[in-house]
Order: sequence, then structure tokens, then C-alpha cells
Amino acid sequence: MTESTQQTPAPLPAQAAAVEGPQGGFGAARIALLCAALIAAGAVGYKLYTDQAPSAAAPTAPVGANGEPASVDEVIAGLEARLQDNPGDAEGWRMLGWSYFETGRFAESATAMRRAIQLAPGNSEYHSMLGEALVMASKDEAISPDARAAFKRAVEIDPKDARARYFLAAAKDIDGKHAEAIEDWFGLLAETPADAPYAKDIRDVIRNVGKERGIEVEKRLASAKFAPASGGFRTDGAQAATAGIPGPSPDQMAAAAALPQGQQDMMVAQMVDGLADRLKREPGDTDGWIMLLRSRMQLGETGKAQTALRDATAALKNKAADQRRVREAAAALGVPGA
Repeated sequence: MTESTQQTPAPLPAQAAAVEGPQGGFGAARIALLCAALIAAGAVGYKLYTDQAPSAAAPTAPVGANGEPASVDEVIAGLEARLQDNPGDAEGWRMLGWSYFETGRFAESATAMRRAIQLAPGNSEYHSMLGEALVMASKDEAISPDARAAFKRAVEIDPKDARARYFLAAAKDIDGKHAEAIEDWFGLLAETPADAPYAKDIRDVIRNVGKERGIEVEKRLASAKFAPASGGFRTDGAQAATAGIPGPSPDQMAAAAALPQGQQDMMVAQMVDGLADRLKREPGDTDGWIMLLRSRMQLGETGKAQTALRDATAALKNKAADQRRVREAAAALGVPGA
């Protein structure tokens, strides 16, 4: 980019006039897509959070005005202000994209990721994150041509990009190429470390799709082997969920990872509770309910997940199709009683 372009404040995603497709649903209710966000979040958490000892010189984690860990809304506001002053910060756009995504603002997330890609077109993660945001923002198609193009570009840059490979296999399933999709998922499974947080989810989606499509997979699953365990990654649900909470800078992101477990849990709780509060104001947001179910289950809050499912069902009582989508998502995520 030219120097003049970098110095000109770019419109933030919330201000952008055009984004591919309105915010909304998954499109066709496909088993593969019901688990997609869960798997993708786990893949990102696995990549970001290593079991490294905190540095003595580690910078302070993001804090709010009251001195407590910053809420996701405060983080978003800080990132937006920072990017107005420094629109050439590709990593800042990525973190803003994740913040928007984790709060259900999928179209704005896609816009932020496009900005990151403009600044760093060779980053595979940016392309696969864009693809995922487009999937979640689309009402009309489960995986749109733009999303597919983003995933394809991601694997061209990095053939091991787990999120892109997963979604490209899901696209094959949607296109009727069920056996090919399952083969691709088995290929991904073989390269997935046994302790990756999304390992079980890949097995589950193979099993569920195989059952729906009448393809025998149980014998292969029984003998399937993962890649060697990483040994150095934190893979519990809270860590996977924490991957969605960015900080205002890469250093602060690293500092957040080095926080004591209790403070990390507090940051996660603030994010999830913020989503729950928004759904009280916007109870018709079907995707928001599905994200809340996912977050509660990632954190092991099965009781709260059950409550969210009841609340969603009541809120969508006049929308039978949306109710069905929420129930299908709840079942795929393992919500008790779904």
C-alpha cells in the first residue's frame, strides 16, 4: 500500500455500506455446518494458546476503566479507535474481525477480514477467517462462492489450514459429493493432533454425516489414528473459547494468554454473558442463540446451555424453521435434552 493510503483512516466495518449478504443464518441446515463454528474456534484456540511460561517482562493484559479485565465491548471500542488512527495494522483488523465474529456481527467481521487481507494477502488464516465470516453472514447459501474462494485461497497458501479444509469438505457435502467430503474429513482427522480441542468434533461430524448419507464410517473411525499429541497446547474448552477474545495488540494478546486461569475465565465469561445480554434485547437473532449454545457448551456450562435452548425456543415460537435450526444445532453440540 502507498504511504498516503496507510495514513488515511479507513471506514470501520460498522460504517461500511456494502458487505456480501446480510447478517443471518447458515443457509441450508446441514449437519456439517452445525459443528463448523465449533471446530473452527477450536482450531484457532489450538493455534493461539501454547503452554508457555509467562515472560517476566510480559505486557499488561487489556483492562477496562474500572481496572478489571476489559469486556469484549471495551476491546472492540479500543480496536476501532486504534484502527482509525492506524488503518495499516493488519493484525488489528484480524483481532477486530474476531471480536465482531464472537459477538455475532458476522457481516462486519467479514469486512474487517477483507481489510486485513488487503494489508497481508499472504496470510492463510485471514482468508479462512473471512470465509467463515461469510458463511455465518449469508442467509441465502450455506457456503457462498465468495466463501469458497476464500477457503481455496487459504489452502493454496497453507495446505494444512484446518478451518479452510473443513469448510471445503462441508461444501462438497452440500454439493452432493458426500463420499468425497467424508474422505476429506478423514484426511483432516489423520493430521489432527490427538489433543487438539476439535479432534472429537471432526470424528462426530464424520459419524453424523455418514449416518445421514448412508455411508459406513464406523469401522474406519474405530481404526482411525490422530497425529501425535502436541503435548504443549492447552486444549480445554475455556481456552478454545478464549481464542475469540482479542486484545488491542499482539503483545496484549500474548499477555492475555499468560493471565492466571481465573482471569482468563473472567474474560471468557464477560464475552459470553455479553452475548446473552444482547439476545435479551434482540431475541429474534437465531444465529446469536446458536453461538450462545456453542459458547456455553465449550465452557462446560450445560445447565446454562439448556436454559439458553429453552429461551431460544420461546423467543422463536413463531418461527418454526428457526426453531428447528436451533434445536439441530443444540443436538449437534450435545446440549442435554436437545
